[in-house]
Amino acid sequence: MGKRHSARRSALQYHFWRDLHGGDGPETLAEFWELCPAKTSVQQFAQPLIEGMLQHLPEIDDRITRYCENYEFRRISAVDRNVLRLGIYEMFYRDDIPPVVSINEAIELAKEFGGPDSGRFVNGILDRVKDDLSRPLRDAKV
Repeated sequence: MGKRHSARRSALQYHFWRDLHGGDGPETLAEFWELCPAKTSVQQFAQPLIEGMLQHLPEIDDRITRYCENYEFRRISAVDRNVLRLGIYEMFYRDDIPPVVSINEAIELAKEFGGPDSGRFVNGILDRVKDDLSRPLRDAKV
């Protein structure tokens, strides 16, 4: 498994933990890394994902709510909700990552950690969200 995939897994785990504890996470990221050890290179890619998701959480959750017409936000499984948060964060706030990569990674995380339909659910939502992007889907700004 590559460092970026491992970093995304760590970001997902951090936000899953926060979600299940009513928005409270570890007091510091250092505490999180003590409980979920990762190589320094993984931590370096994961930390901006974790912090960026926290910074933009209200906008991200609003976007999820808009595209989950037939689902009440809180009834979306915690795994699927946080996978969507990560994918949407990357698509809208990380120009260095092509949106198609973010979508594919989110689908893989949903399949790995979610239920039997999680991959399809995440794919369906992110496929609709990508239409809001104003940048090319396959390009990254370097």
